[in-house]
Amino acid sequence: MGAFHDPWGGAEGPDDEAPEATAPVWAVFGDLMAGLVGAFVLVFIGVLLTQVDLVNSLQAEIEKRQQEEARRMALEKALAVPLASGRVTLNNGRIGISGSVLFDFNSAQLRPEGEQLLQALVPPLQVYLGERDELLMVSGFTDDKPISASNTRFKDNLELSAQRALTVTRTLIAQGMPRARVFSAAFGAEQPVASNADEKGRALNRRVEMAPVPRASAGAGAGSNATQERDAATPSAGRS
Repeated sequence: MGAFHDPWGGAEGPDDEAPEATAPVWAVFGDLMAGLVGAFVLVFIGVLLTQVDLVNSLQAEIEKRQQEEARRMALEKALAVPLASGRVTLNNGRIGISGSVLFDFNSAQLRPEGEQLLQALVPPLQVYLGERDELLMVSGFTDDKPISASNTRFKDNLELSAQRALTVTRTLIAQGMPRARVFSAAFGAEQPVASNADEKGRALNRRVEMAPVPRASAGAGAGSNATQERDAATPSAGRS
């Protein structure tokens, strides 16, 4: 006998199961696409945040350089006359004065020419420092030749550079620079600006530099003032 065929319901066959078998495939595909889109969004957001950070860093660097350039130009303007005389140099915000301009060889006593130069520097430096509420660091440097045994006034180049810086600091104060705006530092033979292999280079390394610096915090400032007071009580001497 043949199979009975229901004209209303139809007979069940293999094709009736296909929709049920393919439905889960589309669900998995949809989940996969949603995951890929989510991952893409996360990557995009990460890249976008990185770009924003780079732009902000670049902008901050540009502003910093603009401020440094404005600061340099303001300092050049303030020191136009001393710079034009050739007795003073300005490099990266540091005012350089040759040791031979300020001191005789083997002496820390300021030469008349050096005293006149420092006197001329005080008024423009006072204006510059006052406008920015900054301090002036006076630094002493020497060449690398050791102090001779016959020179009993200094133990080494560090002491020599300290006394020279202190001499300049005291002279600036005597010429009207507020004591609270200036302090001294010593570096000895460290941080040379030229080779010590010949006399020309050694002469360049024997120098005093003055650099405007930001005012320290209240606690650090108190310590700095105490150091200044101790330095001011130290006798002055010098060489080279």
